[in-house]
Amino acid sequence: MTIDDLEYNTEREHLIIPEYGRHMQKMINHAKTIKNKDERERLAKAIISVMGNMQPHLRDVPDFQHKLWDQLFIMSNFELDVDSPFPKPSKELLEERPAPLKYPQNFPKYRFYGNNIKTMIDVANTWEEGELKEALIYTIANHMKKCFLNWNKDTVEDEVIYDHLYELSGGKINLRNSDEDLSDANSLMRSKSKYSSNKKHKKNTNRSRKRY
Repeated sequence: MTIDDLEYNTEREHLIIPEYGRHMQKMINHAKTIKNKDERERLAKAIISVMGNMQPHLRDVPDFQHKLWDQLFIMSNFELDVDSPFPKPSKELLEERPAPLKYPQNFPKYRFYGNNIKTMIDVANTWEEGELKEALIYTIANHMKKCFLNWNKDTVEDEVIYDHLYELSGGKINLRNSDEDLSDANSLMRSKSKYSSNKKHKKNTNRSRKRY
């Protein structure tokens, strides 16, 4: 064999399912050229048998044979005319692009509050007016203030939180004229500092533990 006879993968036919190899692809391409349908179907069943032997670990998987027949039609570019014991896959369905996933953040400019805050606000909007709803709303507002401080690392006026709460609730929760104050910044951040200190202490204790 001379250098001119060498065949590079970049010059070969594209493999639709590479794990089956080039010889399997050539067998399927050959099956498409057989004019006699009975012979074509016998070769197709032989190809399915070989494909199954190449994946013995999947023999006990439900619908394994169905998967093999689907792969056979896919590798033939849906051009192999044989009868299948299963419904034939559709090229249009295979090439159909999935619908884009909905981004979970409804208010990206307030993403520092987190998605759970918006869920809590939506729940509060469904409650009847009363002490329980009022307590929930102020709990939400305090948590929003804590989230804001975690993000801003400074301070924030209650009016800012009330404005954001009004906007996130679609104007249904209005505390902007409230005489009640939210928890102060030091109180909200103290629990975080205490937790961080305890976590660090535990980490050091574990690290100093003797091993025998």
